[in-house]
Amino acid sequence: MKELLSELERWGSDVIFGRAKGFRAVIARLLMWTLSGVYRLLVQTRIRMYRTGWKPQHHLGMQVVAVGNLTVGGTGKTPVVELLSKSLRDRGRKVAILSRGYKSRKLDKPQRWVSADQSQVPGHVMPKVVSTGKALLLDSKFAGDEPFMLARNLDGVAVVVDKDRVKGGRFAIRELGVDTLLLDDGMQYLGLAHSMDIVLIDSKSPFGTEALLPRGTLREPPGNLKRAGYILITKCDGSSNDLLIERIRRYNRSASIIECTHGPIHLENLFTREKEDLDFLKDKWIAAISGIAVPENFEKSLERLGARVEIRRRFSDHHRFSRREIDKFMQRCVERDMELIVTTEKDAVRFPRPTDLDVPVYFLRIEVEILKGHEAWEDLLDRLSTRLPPREHVMRTRGAYRP
Repeated sequence: MKELLSELERWGSDVIFGRAKGFRAVIARLLMWTLSGVYRLLVQTRIRMYRTGWKPQHHLGMQVVAVGNLTVGGTGKTPVVELLSKSLRDRGRKVAILSRGYKSRKLDKPQRWVSADQSQVPGHVMPKVVSTGKALLLDSKFAGDEPFMLARNLDGVAVVVDKDRVKGGRFAIRELGVDTLLLDDGMQYLGLAHSMDIVLIDSKSPFGTEALLPRGTLREPPGNLKRAGYILITKCDGSSNDLLIERIRRYNRSASIIECTHGPIHLENLFTREKEDLDFLKDKWIAAISGIAVPENFEKSLERLGARVEIRRRFSDHHRFSRREIDKFMQRCVERDMELIVTTEKDAVRFPRPTDLDVPVYFLRIEVEILKGHEAWEDLLDRLSTRLPPREHVMRTRGAYRP
């Protein structure tokens, strides 16, 4: 059943991205177009309800920075959140990342947490604490892929998971002593008032398939980009983005625009943690395995680094690999004389150790580099690093949202 659902999810993704062909795919797309119209109405109505005060927002008395996008997946949010968190930490901010923990498993029982006054935090107000900034407390199964990656890579930054990010934020402020909250994938989370919206746009696919969910990959119409205070054009390759910037300016005339690249910096052995330079891939026969939204980008990046990608195994986004699946894939790689198996960093946190490790397994470590807009990036950090007067109360207000 699990494999069937995974294949169905993968097929749905292929329909959206145009990879699926045939009569069934055509019918599915027609149905999705109809549902996209309903979805647009619901999205715009929801935003209007926050803007007019019909739905209340929470203010936690702290900086709340939302990092998000208009599309589903693929813009490189996690490396940007990592870079922003590191930069703010290094400037003296006490940062907590709030995540919903997409596809994470529910804890069997709440974590036990004792406050500074020795009182125990009740279970119903206890989010999942992935990291306190000093200790990693949960694995990827209970934390979720991205929260676990961030917690593992970020010393001195707390990571808290809960679908109710107001609850997570309150806990982070009261129990972890933070003064800055970063909402990972938080553009659409309007129940918590944002001090600033940082919106990411993929330079290669800025507005996805140009259609709203479920027919396309847009969560909101492009016009809603007006909510952004800063816009990061991601995955740039040095070519001009003038036409894209011109289009962005139709929706947002005032936001600072920063161009950046998401590039691999090294290979890392999944089980030994041994690191290799990128030229290690050159002319090697590679088996690529991934469970991400757009696997083609990952596979092309391996080819650009000189790898000969002979086997490509794709699973649905956030797929949790079983040992049986990995053992089967390993056997296939042995039979085809593959020299390396390479996966993504996000997939690496869900990758079980195979029964027989006959082919070494590596992942690509990705980091963000600012290409253009260094002044705007520094301005962003300066603004967020300015300490605000502390406010220890938590309010619930109406009509606070402004797009």
